[in-house]
Amino acid sequence: MSQNTNTEDTIDLKELFFSLIAQWKLIALCIILSLVSALLYLRTTPDTYSVDALVQVEESKGTSAALLGDLSNLIEQKQPAQTEIELLKSRLVLGSVIKNLNLDLKISGTENGFFDRLLNPHDYQTQYQNKSVLFKDDAQSFEVRKFEVPADYLDKDLLLDFNANKFILTDAETQQVVFTGLTNQENHHSSEFGTWKVAIYTQDQLKDTYNIEKMSLPAAMLSITENYSVAEKGKLTGILGLNYQGQDKEHITKVLNSILVAYSHQNIERRSAETAQTLKFLEEQLPELKQQLDGAEREFNKFRQQYNTVDVTKESELYLTQSIQLETSKAELEQKLAEASAKYTSEHPVMEQMNAQLGAINKKIGELNGTLKQLPDLQRRYLQLYREVEVKQQLYTALLNSYQQLRIAKAGEIGNVRVVDTAVLPIEPIKPKKLIVLILSVFVGGFLGTLLALLRNMMHSGIKDSDQIENELDLPVYATVPRSPIQESRIKLLKKKKHIPILAIKNSDDIAIESLRSMRTAIHFALSEAKNNIIMISGPAPEVGKSFISANLATILAQSNKRVLIIDGDMRRGYLHKYFNQDNQSGLAEYLNGQQALESIVKSTEVPHLDVITRGKSPANPSELLSSAKFSELLEQISPRYDHVIIDTPPVLAVTDGIIISQYAGVNLVIARYAKSQMKELELTVNRFEQVNVKVNGFILNDIQRGSGAYGYGYGYNYAYSYKASKNND
Repeated sequence: MSQNTNTEDTIDLKELFFSLIAQWKLIALCIILSLVSALLYLRTTPDTYSVDALVQVEESKGTSAALLGDLSNLIEQKQPAQTEIELLKSRLVLGSVIKNLNLDLKISGTENGFFDRLLNPHDYQTQYQNKSVLFKDDAQSFEVRKFEVPADYLDKDLLLDFNANKFILTDAETQQVVFTGLTNQENHHSSEFGTWKVAIYTQDQLKDTYNIEKMSLPAAMLSITENYSVAEKGKLTGILGLNYQGQDKEHITKVLNSILVAYSHQNIERRSAETAQTLKFLEEQLPELKQQLDGAEREFNKFRQQYNTVDVTKESELYLTQSIQLETSKAELEQKLAEASAKYTSEHPVMEQMNAQLGAINKKIGELNGTLKQLPDLQRRYLQLYREVEVKQQLYTALLNSYQQLRIAKAGEIGNVRVVDTAVLPIEPIKPKKLIVLILSVFVGGFLGTLLALLRNMMHSGIKDSDQIENELDLPVYATVPRSPIQESRIKLLKKKKHIPILAIKNSDDIAIESLRSMRTAIHFALSEAKNNIIMISGPAPEVGKSFISANLATILAQSNKRVLIIDGDMRRGYLHKYFNQDNQSGLAEYLNGQQALESIVKSTEVPHLDVITRGKSPANPSELLSSAKFSELLEQISPRYDHVIIDTPPVLAVTDGIIISQYAGVNLVIARYAKSQMKELELTVNRFEQVNVKVNGFILNDIQRGSGAYGYGYGYNYAYSYKASKNND
C-alpha cells in the first residue's frame, strides 16, 4: 500500500509539473503583464533622493562658572541627546526654516494623474528662496514674491490661471473666483474673510492652470516631518544623524542645510542667554557701586584732611585687614546669591548653601565690629572709613573684571553643538529601485501565472484517466486521442468562417490520427454485433471534439477503401461543411422539410469514397424533424449504399437530438474531453441513453495533455459551442 501511495504521489507531482508546462503561455503572459506594469510604474513614479548630515552634541559648562566657582559643578548638568533630537524637530527650528525659505507655499501642476504623467509629462520645478518661490513649467516660469491669504483659505487648494497681464485665483472646491490681480506688482484686497496680499511676477504667457496652496504652520511642519528624521548614531555617542528625503535633490539639500544653520543659531543664542542675563545684572550694579565707592573715598579724604594723619597701631591694622576681607567676601557672596536666585528657588541646595555661608560671614563681621567698638573713637572712625573704601574698591574691581570677561565670552560663544557633516547633493536616487522592481515583477508575474494555471487546473478537474471511465461506468474506452499542435490553427480559421483542413489529410502522421487509426479494429468488432452500419458520435456537452473526431474518423475509414457517408446531425450549430469545403445551402434540414431530394443533399468530397450530408440551414424545430418518419427512411435508404454511416450529433445533455438519432444507430460512441468532462456528466449521458433502451458501446477520450513530447501541446478541439432557444441564422 505504501508503494502504491508513493507512486500515485509521484505521478500527481509529475502531472502537475507538465500541466504547468502545458500552460506556459498563460504564465509568460502574466510575466509580460507584470513587467509592463513595472515599467509603467517606473515611468510615472519620480525618483526619490536622500541627504544626510551629522551633528555632534558636546558637553560644556555655562558662563556662570567664572562667577560661581566650585558651585558651578552643582549647577551644570549634562543635556541628553534626546533633548537635542526634540529640538531639531521643534517649531523653534523648523518654523524658522519654513519662514526663511517660504516652505509654507506649495505650487504644483494640475496634471498629476497617472495617465497625465504617462502620456503628457511636465517638467515642473519649484525653487524656494528667501524672498520668493520660483515655479518653472518647462521653459516658462512665474515667481511668487508674496502670498498672504485670509485664515479661512489656509490649507485650501486654489487654482491659479493667467490671462494676459492678470492672474485669477479660484477655489478648487467651490469653483468660485476668490481673488483677481495684476501680475508684476503687489496686490491688496480686503474681503469679509480677511486681507489678501499677493504679488506674482512673470514675463511669460502662461496658458496652463496650476494648484497653489498656502499652508498653515502645522501643515507645513507636517510636510517636512513626513520625510525628515533625526536619530542618535549608536548609544550615548552624542552624534546625531539627520536625514531628509524628497524628489528634488537640490531642494532637500538646501532645506537640510538650512535646518543645520537654524539649529546652530538657536543653540548659540540659548548658550549665550545666561551670559546676557549676567551682563545685564552687572551693567545695573556697576554704576551704583561706582557711586558708593566715590562717596566712601570722599568721606575718607575729608576725614583725613580734618584730622591730618592718624597713626594706626598694629592691632588696628590687623582688625582692618580682617574686616576688609570679610566685607569683600560678603559682597561677592551676595553678588553670587543675587545671580543664582534668578535660576533657583530659596529651597534649592545651592541657595541654602550660599545662605549658610552668608550667615557665617555676617556672624564673624558682627564679632569683629564688637571688638572695633572698644578702640578709641577717632581711630575707630578712621578704620571704618578706610575699610569701606577698600571693600568697595575691591568689589568694584572684581565686578569690572567679570564684566569684561563675560563680554569677551559672549562675543566668542559657539554653543555646545558642532556640525560634523553638512548635506551634499545626492548622486543616486534611493527609490524606486529599478532593478529590484523589475526582478520582483518577473517573480510576481511568474507566481500569479502559476497560481492562475493551478486554479485553471482545479476548475478543469475533469477526467484525466481512461481507467476511471472503465472502472466506474463499466464501458470500454475505444481510443485516447492526444492534443494535436497542428489543430491549434483551427480556432482562427473557425472564427473567420474559412475552410478547416482535415488533420488526417493535412498531416496523416500526426499522433492524434494514429490514435484514431488504432480504433478501426474495435469499430469493426462493434459493427459485427450491431443491427446496422450506422455509427453515432455524441458527447455530454459542447467543446469535447465530436466534429473533429467524426470528420477524421470518416476520412480514415474512407482511406481504407471503405465507402463512408458522414451526416451532420447537428442542425443547430453543426459545421462539418467547413471540413469538406461545402456550402450549407441544401442539407439534412432541407431534405427533412421536403425541400430537397436525397440525391441533391448527398455530396462527394475531396476524399475518395467519402460523401457528406451537411446540416443545411438551421430549422426552427430540429427535434421534430429528426423524430419524423422521413429521417428513418433516409437512414434505411443510405445504409445499404455504404460500408459505414457516421452521424455527428449535438450534445446529449444540451438537447434531445442525440437521443433521437441514437435509436437508429448500430454503434453509439460518446466523446469525453480530457480534464474537462466530469464523471457525473458521463453518468447522466449513459442514463439518458438507457432511458430509451439504447446501449452506449464505448467512449473516446479526446485532447489528452499528459505533457510528453509525443503528445504535444496544441488543441485537438476548441470550438465555442452554444445552444440557445433562439434560432441560428447561418
